[in-house]
Amino acid sequence: MFVSRFVKARVKSQEYKQAILDGVHLSLVETFRIPDSDHNQLLYELPSQHFEAGHKSNNVTIITITAFAGRSRETKKKLYAAIAGKLAADPGINENDLIIVLVEVPLENWGLRGGKSADEIDIGFCINV
Repeated sequence: MFVSRFVKARVKSQEYKQAILDGVHLSLVETFRIPDSDHNQLLYELPSQHFEAGHKSNNVTIITITAFAGRSRETKKKLYAAIAGKLAADPGINENDLIIVLVEVPLENWGLRGGKSADEIDIGFCINV
């Protein structure tokens, strides 16, 4: 999962960034039922001259989640709502400044555990939620 923070003003605090990472991860645990120990996240900030964000505020945040394909539409909607709710509560990101993009990749397109195809191994959790 990638979280992109586009900085129009000053860089946010470590606590602010950690709240984003925690909120997205907890939302994935609750809705996609990934293991709590499955932390694979990258957060980066870009200066304002490296992007255009239209009428967004200084808190514009784009979350790109790359996940195994297989979750239901209803589960995806629950994920989006959970992320929006958690990030509104902490660190206070307005829903209009939040963009969530879910990229689903078939299991056979993931190489894991020494180069094995993910559809040939036990990934440790169910993706049909």
